[in-house]
Amino acid sequence: MQKHQNEIKAIGKYLRLSTTKANRVLNTIRGKNYIDATMILQFMPYRACHQIKKILESAAANAENNHGINKNKLQIQRAFANKGPVMKRFQPRAQGRAFPIHKPTCHITLVMVPKD
Repeated sequence: MQKHQNEIKAIGKYLRLSTTKANRVLNTIRGKNYIDATMILQFMPYRACHQIKKILESAAANAENNHGINKNKLQIQRAFANKGPVMKRFQPRAQGRAFPIHKPTCHITLVMVPKD
C-alpha cells in the first residue's frame, strides 16, 4: 500500500471488545466516506459501533484541526483492530474450584484520506 501525504489517523487503545467483534463492524465501514460511515455506525445494533464512531469522529476532528481538511471530503482507507492485553479473572465454582474468565481488549486504528 502506498502512503498518502495527508493520511489522518486515530487510534483507540485498550477498548473492552474482542477483535473479531470489532472487525465485524470495521469490515462494513472500510472504504466508505465519513458521512456514510457515521450513518452506518449510528444504526448498526452492535456494541462496538459506539466506540468505533467516537474514533471516527476523532479522526475527522484531527483532519479539520491539524490539516485543514473538511470532514465531509474524507474517506476511510484502512480500518483494523489489533489484539490488546487480556484481563484474566476467576469465577468461583462448586467444591472450591475456580474457572478462568478472559476479558479481551483491542486497539482500533482508523486511517482516512481526503477524496480527490
